[in-house]
Amino acid sequence: MKRFVAAIALATASTFALSPAPLFAQESAAEAPEAPDWVETSNAYTEKVIRMQAEFFPTGASFAGYEEYDGLVDDMSLDRDERYVAAAKSLIEEFRVAREQETNAFVQQDLQILIDSLEMGIAEFELENRLTLEFAQIPQSMFGNIGQLLSDQTAQNRRGKALELLQRYTGTWPDTEPMTELAKARFEASRGEGKIGPYRVEVEESIQKIPTFVSGIRDLFAKYEIEGADNALDAMERQLTDYGKWTRTTVLPLSRDSARLPEELYALNLKRVGIDQDPRQLMREARRGLYELRAQMEALAPQIAEKYGWPETDMASVMLRLKQMTVPDDEIEDFYREVNRKLEAEIRRNDIVSLPDSELQMRVASQAESAAQPAPHMRPPRLIGNTGEQGTFVLTVGNPTAGPEDRYDDFNFPAASWTLSAHEARPGHEMQFAALVEQGVSLARMLYAFNSVNVEGWALYAEAEMLPHEPIEGQFIALQFRLLRAARAFLDPSLNLGMMNRDEAERVLREEALFSPGMTKQELDRYQFRMPGQAGSYYYGYRKLIDLRVETELALGERFDEMAFNDFLLSQGIIPLDLIAKAVREEFIPAQLAR
Repeated sequence: MKRFVAAIALATASTFALSPAPLFAQESAAEAPEAPDWVETSNAYTEKVIRMQAEFFPTGASFAGYEEYDGLVDDMSLDRDERYVAAAKSLIEEFRVAREQETNAFVQQDLQILIDSLEMGIAEFELENRLTLEFAQIPQSMFGNIGQLLSDQTAQNRRGKALELLQRYTGTWPDTEPMTELAKARFEASRGEGKIGPYRVEVEESIQKIPTFVSGIRDLFAKYEIEGADNALDAMERQLTDYGKWTRTTVLPLSRDSARLPEELYALNLKRVGIDQDPRQLMREARRGLYELRAQMEALAPQIAEKYGWPETDMASVMLRLKQMTVPDDEIEDFYREVNRKLEAEIRRNDIVSLPDSELQMRVASQAESAAQPAPHMRPPRLIGNTGEQGTFVLTVGNPTAGPEDRYDDFNFPAASWTLSAHEARPGHEMQFAALVEQGVSLARMLYAFNSVNVEGWALYAEAEMLPHEPIEGQFIALQFRLLRAARAFLDPSLNLGMMNRDEAERVLREEALFSPGMTKQELDRYQFRMPGQAGSYYYGYRKLIDLRVETELALGERFDEMAFNDFLLSQGIIPLDLIAKAVREEFIPAQLAR
């Protein structure tokens, strides 16, 4: 487990679903209802895991909102993994005993969440140490962790710790060593017969992006007027530049030409994100989905051509025309804000889900943020100690490190704004994380029950909920992005199981899904080395949610209430969908029938 399991970590767990709580209550924090007694008991166990992991990975604890870990860097000592595994196994044994002694079912299930998460971390450590060389992308990690503190989302009193963090990273803090040197040492210690190195393309791109991250870190310290950072910033630039040279001469020759992972690691990735279906069955369902979605787009294309008076009526020509209607970079935030206002109006008019009273937070990404994550995305709020911080919809206008051959044209045209907003903002990820903060669920469920199938399944379901209320060209792009999720669900496993090569996958994304060269490259990189296994979670989670939706509609008939159902889904928190389905069947449906 090379990352702290919190907030955005891809953990899997077994747990009972929580009873529904009202979303976005109007009370102040002081007036909010107290959590059930069992939550306090559960949290005491979870705190033990948090404190143990924070000793090894304090940047993750800081990200989750534990301010006492601000400014600290992760443990990079050579014996870290052995010490972590020993500490994790000790807690597992303690929790197994406690699980038998506790009488509250929720506490028992939270203990199982913690056990599952710790066991997943141990399995990850053991597999990666046995099979791979350890190469750390220090420049990107440094930018991400410093950017977490130097952010408009972060309380002002926390930002000063960014200087200490930078100094610890660069070894300019007393009794510390540069993180780049520690990473080099761990790489050398990880050498072994039969181990595979990192993927060559990933290594080359990490070197290419170093100047962008150096500039991005300097810009953050200037923007937030953090004084006294000059020496550490100069050391940072020297060290990251040297790290790039070391990476080229030491790591690159040991990198692998094939992106394909050992099957053991790929199987663990699928389990971590929440995909519990055989990947070959998922591939069959996704291929059928792609055919059906493509047919729907082909049916809409002539209607859009008629609306705008275009002579070409085929799907590809209509897509090209829509993408030519670009929004200028300096107008894109205002444009998206207006689209989000229209979506919220439709949500209220059609009673789709309960909306918060707060204004959606949105901004355009910096150059370094766009290099790290070129697609528009939601930056979640901190989950622990939240004092009103909201998630932020971050808009990107392209990848500054990409060449002309890798240009993007997938996000900055009007038709794309509708479904992207529904997915990342409201009613998608922004509301999902807001509900999690508002309800005050147990720490185990907030930090360790997360899986990507739930999170991305909800966001794709949110897109589907809004599709009927969008203009026809917005519906066309919504179908295109759903088609992309179907393509992901068979391209990712096909590439990682050796059933397809990159050129074949590229043809699907370019010719069938109609995405740009830049977006296609980003997608293929994602499947092959950035997050192998994760891409299939969107379509898998979406299919599970719509199955549950139809099952509920059939059970309730005329009593089905769309807003009540969607509010209930959000109220369950970020837990596995099978457990949300259990709550719908055992709590929501009986309660609605009794009305």
